[in-house]
Amino acid sequence: MTQPVPLFIDGKFCDSSTSEWMEVTNPANNQVIAQLPCATEAELQRAIQSASSAFANWSETPVSERARVMLRYQHLLKKHHEELAYVVSKETGKTQVDAKGDVWRGIEVVEQAANIASLTMGETVENVASDIDCYSLVQPLGVCCGITPFNFPAMIPLWMFPLAIACGNTFVLKPSEQVPLTAVRLAELFKEAGAPDGVLQVVHGGKEQVDYLLSDSNIRAISFVGSVPVARYIYQKGTQNLKRVQAFAGAKNHMVIMPDANPDQVVDNLVGASVGAAGQRCMAISVAVFVGDSNQWISKLAKAMKPVKPGAWNDKKAAFGPLISQAARERVLGLIEQGKQEGANCLVDGSDCEVGDYPDGNWVGPTLFSGVDTKMAIYQQEIFGPVLICIEVDSLDEAIELVNDNPYGNGTSIFTSSGAAARKYQHRVQVGQVGINVPIPVPLPFFSFTGWRGSFYGDLHAYGKQAVRFYTETKTVTAKWFDDPVSSGINMSIHLK
Repeated sequence: MTQPVPLFIDGKFCDSSTSEWMEVTNPANNQVIAQLPCATEAELQRAIQSASSAFANWSETPVSERARVMLRYQHLLKKHHEELAYVVSKETGKTQVDAKGDVWRGIEVVEQAANIASLTMGETVENVASDIDCYSLVQPLGVCCGITPFNFPAMIPLWMFPLAIACGNTFVLKPSEQVPLTAVRLAELFKEAGAPDGVLQVVHGGKEQVDYLLSDSNIRAISFVGSVPVARYIYQKGTQNLKRVQAFAGAKNHMVIMPDANPDQVVDNLVGASVGAAGQRCMAISVAVFVGDSNQWISKLAKAMKPVKPGAWNDKKAAFGPLISQAARERVLGLIEQGKQEGANCLVDGSDCEVGDYPDGNWVGPTLFSGVDTKMAIYQQEIFGPVLICIEVDSLDEAIELVNDNPYGNGTSIFTSSGAAARKYQHRVQVGQVGINVPIPVPLPFFSFTGWRGSFYGDLHAYGKQAVRFYTETKTVTAKWFDDPVSSGINMSIHLK
């Protein structure tokens, strides 16, 4: 019998008493590797109550002691880096290199959590009025909850619970039902690091379990990463229940290529940024916008993409792994076929991709379209596969208008040798994260990760507050705060050389 995935409640692993189970499969061969329980209401109640009880003591634990737990935890994560990457590969199909990167980016967040003391300082002003001093305190909120997706089973949970717990909160983690094994191992190592019982809980299930977490009054805040419909649902239901919610949603990320860019650099970065991780990442480049004469490089791009092949996790020649499920594969293949029927030119077609030793895997090869317009489904929808589409425009202004008209606003980049063009783009494009000659502008953990428009549901919708945006260049990182259009305030920028 396939091993059931345990729950982690009150510092102990336990088997669920549920009658509802899901199969966890290896995407490279679709063999069942585990049975996932849909936690019962009683089990969810027990997990939340344990987190609530633990909060009383944990929130009063000295911040230095909380930081030491994170120091021990990051040490254990580094010690077990290879092992964790193997678990990630087993349940996601990622290549070994990609899986190790997934784990490492999570470790970087835990390192930041170990620095929590300096991040939780308040503010003090003496004599704000006669003989009156004023100060503010940064205090923990209570029980927080994270609902995480399949594509980064180590990094995204590690985005959430280490920082929340280091701040004095307790946490209930509901990982994707498709990749629960990494979360279980992360919890096991967290306990080994000395985290008190009840500080972290791990529960499993689907929509019914998520709905329970969204409605329970003991949970004060929700963090989510996933698709647009689910993000919108979680934001609406969570805020209706008076919880703080940040929900990161879909993306359609554009790379703008200027004629003065380095063509070899452009092609190399486009291939990796579009098909890496099988395109299953919210920061993947899925649209290449060729400005003017740069469209001459599309044929060179096609030539570079054709030999790129997917493969099993331990195949050192594999550029990426399979899609997460048969359903995901069928959806991507359907969009590729729809792109052909709508008149786009399929220069590289990965529809019939096969990997010899793994005939039953969810394989899709690199796919490249040219002649795409904005009315086509392959442009309008987030494909979430190794598919890149090319659009041609005449000017940088037209490229900026194209990007700003897209409903998503997660990440974008421009490749150019012109400082003027780069500055114009970073100031006028309305996207959360902007790369200058960098294909995937993901900030390090000491910056926030953000999206605009349909890529994020959070405090901007509730209060009309300011948004945060990041520019990442080869040697300069610039964080810039801009006013949201519905609010008024002061623009402020910080430049870190």
